Amino acid sequence: MSHGQLLKTATWASVLVALGLIMLKTWAWENTQSVSLLASLIDSLMDSAAALINFFAVRYAMAPADKEHRFGHGKAEALAGLGQALLIALSVVWLLSQTLGRLVQPQALQDASTGIGVMLASMVITAMLVLFQRWVVRRTQSTAIAADSLHYTSDLLMNLGVIIALILTQAGYYGADPYLALIIGAYVLYSAWGIARNAFHLLLDHELSDEQRQTITDLALAQPQVLGMHDLRSRQSGHMQFIQLHLELQDDMRLIQAHCVADAVESRIMTAFPHADVIIHLDPVSIAQQEIHAQGEHYQASPSTD
Repeated sequence: MSHGQLLKTATWASVLVALGLIMLKTWAWENTQSVSLLASLIDSLMDSAAALINFFAVRYAMAPADKEHRFGHGKAEALAGLGQALLIALSVVWLLSQTLGRLVQPQALQDASTGIGVMLASMVITAMLVLFQRWVVRRTQSTAIAADSLHYTSDLLMNLGVIIALILTQAGYYGADPYLALIIGAYVLYSAWGIARNAFHLLLDHELSDEQRQTITDLALAQPQVLGMHDLRSRQSGHMQFIQLHLELQDDMRLIQAHCVADAVESRIMTAFPHADVIIHLDPVSIAQQEIHAQGEHYQASPSTD
C-alpha cells in the first residue's frame, strides 16, 4: 500500500471508529445516566470532529506543489494537529466542569452493567485503531495521524477510568467517579500540550533531529571529491523534509564534474530520506570560509587513506 493510501485509510478508520463509538456511548448513557460515561461520549464527539479535521487536512497536505504553494501543502497536517490539541483542551474543560458537579452532588447509577459492557467494547475497538495508526505513523511520519493516535490512546485510559468508576459507584463509592475523572483530565491535557508543541515546531520550521542532521552530514562527506560541507538547513513539512546544504569542492573542478558530485550526494540523501526535497549549492573550497554564515556549522571530510 502506498504512502497516500495508508494516510487515507487511517483517516477513514478514525472517522468510522469515532462515529461507531458515539452511537454505542449514546445508547449506554441513555440507559445508565452516568455522568462519567457522558463525559466519555463528549470526548468521542471531539474525536469525530478531530477525525474530520484529519480527513480533510491529510488530503490537502498530500496535494502536490502548485504555482501558489511551491513547497507543497504539508503544513496543513501541523494545523490539523493544533486544531486537535485545542479540541482536546476544550473537552478537558468540559470534563472538569462535570467533575466538579459530581463532587458536590454524587448520585447512584441506573444500569452500571450496560455501561461497563459498552466501555469494554469501546476499549477493544479503540485499541485496534491505535495499533493500526501507530503502524501507519511508522511508515509515513504523519503528524496529523500521530496526533490522532495520541488522542485515542488517552481515550483508552479514559474508558478504563469510566469502567472503574462504574464498578465502584455500583458498589456504593460514589466519590470514585469524579476523582478518577480529574486524573484522566490531567493526563489528556498533558497529551494536548505535546500535540500542540509538535505542531508549533512544524509551523515554525524547526530543524530536523540531531540524528537526522548527522546522517545527512555523514552522507555528504562520504562522497568522494567532497572536501567539506557547511550551512546545512532543514525542516519538516507534513511527510516531506526540505534539506539545503553547501558542498566544498576543488577550485579547478570542471562544472560537469561538480554537477555529477552534487547529483551523487543528492542521490545518497534521497535514499535515506525518500520524501525529501534536496537543494545543494557548490562552493570552491578556497572561498568556503567566506560563504559560511555567522551561525552556520562547518564540516570537513576525513583525509583520504589512499
